[in-house]
Amino acid sequence: MSLVQPLPPGPLDIVGDIHGEYAALQDLLRHLGYDAQGTHPQGRTLVFVGDFCDRGPDSPAVLALAQRLVEAGRAVAVLGNHEMNLLNSDAKDGSGWFFDERHERDQADYAPFARPDAAARQAIVQWLSGLPIALERDDLRVVHAVWLDAPIAAARQVPLGDAGQAYTRWERAALEHGQSTGLAERVAAELRACPQGLEDVSRRPPFLHAYAENEANKQMFNPLKVLTSGVERKAGAPFFTSNKWRFAERVAWWDDYDDTQAVVIGHYWRRMRPIDRREVGKGDADLFSAIDPLRWHGRHGNVFCVDYSVGGRWRERRDPARPPGDFRLAALRWPERMLHFDDGSVQRTEGFGLPRGGA
Repeated sequence: MSLVQPLPPGPLDIVGDIHGEYAALQDLLRHLGYDAQGTHPQGRTLVFVGDFCDRGPDSPAVLALAQRLVEAGRAVAVLGNHEMNLLNSDAKDGSGWFFDERHERDQADYAPFARPDAAARQAIVQWLSGLPIALERDDLRVVHAVWLDAPIAAARQVPLGDAGQAYTRWERAALEHGQSTGLAERVAAELRACPQGLEDVSRRPPFLHAYAENEANKQMFNPLKVLTSGVERKAGAPFFTSNKWRFAERVAWWDDYDDTQAVVIGHYWRRMRPIDRREVGKGDADLFSAIDPLRWHGRHGNVFCVDYSVGGRWRERRDPARPPGDFRLAALRWPERMLHFDDGSVQRTEGFGLPRGGA
């Protein structure tokens, strides 16, 4: 039993990143035809691509519903990078519902949000600890951010239930590598010369070369980090995203994906119409700026990102005059390849199996 588990047979509904938007999840499941117990009249199975939590108003309710459906055999799920943060006690932007140290800082953007008590937090971590990193069958693969041979092979060697511990071991190994090569010392020197820190959007730091190299090295050193948060490389300039200046940028790994099996992912904040991503704290490059919002992508047109940016719905709550519809929760029906949204609308995806640049 490894971190790469089988996908169930039959028709599937693959749900994108939810980010604590419990009402949107309830609406989507109702439009898809699921009853309160997660049963579908056509015998379909739900698949969650991870990132259940953070930013939205009710992460505990989302996680409780997902757990109930998975334990009842109505759904399967993989871990996203936000769940890995919980498993490794890594408090980041939007996680104030769980981590006390983020509670006050997250008030401005995300409050109000439900908070579980200590016992409920422990139960959440216990359940997440048993989830896999990836799911597969002959025609389809599901992972939160990346499907690459080397990190998938590494995940296959990790027992199911050991994702958090394995992630921590690779993080420690990356830290030791940085220390042994002198990179950590160079990073520390750069940060001392940048006393304003890296969380003030109004104070753009100089490009921190050692910090950038360290960010990229840490990302690629840890295979579970790659699978849940992406392939990265040293950027050309600093950019502000998720309330922090960063120096390593994401790469469109799907342009090199050469296998025949389709892959469905979340993670990358796709959208149905153009938005200024900086409004929701995403100042990094938009990997979908040149890809139609309904199109399959990648070298062979067999990769699809089903994250339609519902994690930015807090912005709509902060600005009631803003037209709705920029931030949606979606599910991809397989094998039909139809896209269903939480508002009840349905769209046919395009370009499946067509090579990159094909009509």
